[in-house]
Amino acid sequence: MSDLRHAIAARSAMLGGLGDPADHGALLHLLRLLHETGRCDLPLGRLFEGHVDAMQIVLRYGTAEQAGRVRAAVAAGAAFGVWNADLPDAPLQLRDMRLAGGKSFASGAGLLTHALVSVDVDGGRQLLLLDLARTPPAIDRSFWQVLGMQRSETHIVRWHDTPVAADDLVGVPGDYVREPWFSGGALRFAAVQAGGIAALLDHSAAHLVAAGRAGDPHQAGRLAALYGLAEAAAGAIRTAAAGWFADDAARLPLVAAARAAVYAAGGPAIELAEQAVGVQALFARHPLAAMIADLSMYLRQPAPDAQRMCVGAAVAAGSLTVGL
Repeated sequence: MSDLRHAIAARSAMLGGLGDPADHGALLHLLRLLHETGRCDLPLGRLFEGHVDAMQIVLRYGTAEQAGRVRAAVAAGAAFGVWNADLPDAPLQLRDMRLAGGKSFASGAGLLTHALVSVDVDGGRQLLLLDLARTPPAIDRSFWQVLGMQRSETHIVRWHDTPVAADDLVGVPGDYVREPWFSGGALRFAAVQAGGIAALLDHSAAHLVAAGRAGDPHQAGRLAALYGLAEAAAGAIRTAAAGWFADDAARLPLVAAARAAVYAAGGPAIELAEQAVGVQALFARHPLAAMIADLSMYLRQPAPDAQRMCVGAAVAAGSLTVGL
C-alpha cells in the first residue's frame, strides 16, 4: 500500500461515519479533520476530501448492497475518489454497458482503488462506481506537469470498450448534481485549503522563532496578519458549518461565502509568509516551499467570481446577514 493510500485509510478510521454528517457536531468533526489534514499535507488533503466525497455520494444515492461494499472496502484499506471532468475531445461514454473515453484531472490515478465516474445519459449525469482492479484505465501521466500538488497524482485516464456491470451504476441520472450536496460539498475542500493557510502561519512562526527573529516588530506584525488571515478562513468554515442545519435559505450562500473568504485570504497569506521567511522560503527543502506551491495550485478552484455573486444575491435577498 502506498504511503498516501495508507494515510487515507488511517484518516477514514477517524471519521466516525462514512455517510453525510447527521448534525452540526458531526459536520464540524469532519471539517476539522479535513482542515488538520490540509494543514499537514495539502495533496493528501485533496485526496482524502475526494475519498470522503465518493463515500458520501454512494451512501446517499446507492443501494444498501453498494453501501455495504463501500464499508467493507474502506475497512480493508481502500481509497476512493470522484472523477468528473471529461476529456474535451473524448468524454467518457457508456454504450451497451461498456465504457469508452476518458477523464481529465483524475486525482489519485494509479493510487486509488475505486473511482466514482460520471457519464451523460438520457435524463442527466449518471454515476458509476468502478473497482479499478477490475476496470483499470490507461493512465496518461504526461498531463500533470505542474509546480504544485504534484503528489496528488492528478492525471488523464482512459477506458476503451471496457465492460461494466449493472450494479456498478449508482443512483439515477441527475443525482450527482442534486443540491444542496453538489454545491455544498465545496465546504469540504475549502476546509482543506483553510488548513493550508494555517500551515503558512505555522511554518513562518517556526522559522522566525528558530532564527531568533520573532521579536522583530515587523515580523511580529506579519505573524499577527497571518494569524488574522488563517483565522478568517477557518472562521468562515465554522460559520458555514453552523448554518448548514440551521437555515436552509442561507446554507449554500454561506458555503459560497466560505469559499470566497478562503480564496481572499490565501493570496495575501502566501505573500506574507514569503516576506516573513525571505529567500529561504524558495528553497526546495524548506517546508514553506512545497506548501506555497501546493496552496497556490489548490486555491484555483473553478468559478471564484460566481461565489461572490451568490453571496451578493443572498445579501440583497435578505437571506444572508451578519450577526455575532
